[in-house]
Amino acid sequence: MKEDFEIDPKLLEILVCPLTKGPLVYDRANQELISEEAGLAYPIRDGIPIMLVEEARPLGDDEKRTRRLPQP
Repeated sequence: MKEDFEIDPKLLEILVCPLTKGPLVYDRANQELISEEAGLAYPIRDGIPIMLVEEARPLGDDEKRTRRLPQP
């Protein structure tokens, strides 16, 4: 069972995608930080954002369409 943690809004303001340096969107339901520009979802484990590209999950095509990401 996933435990929901809240991300401090001030922390979210300063965190950026390590790949693109772009903004992140907090997905509370999945406990992830989404980089729409990179098409990656960074996990949040025990309330700690894991900001490593190798730990990020690529967004699926359906997620990209839902989030209205630019398609390659």
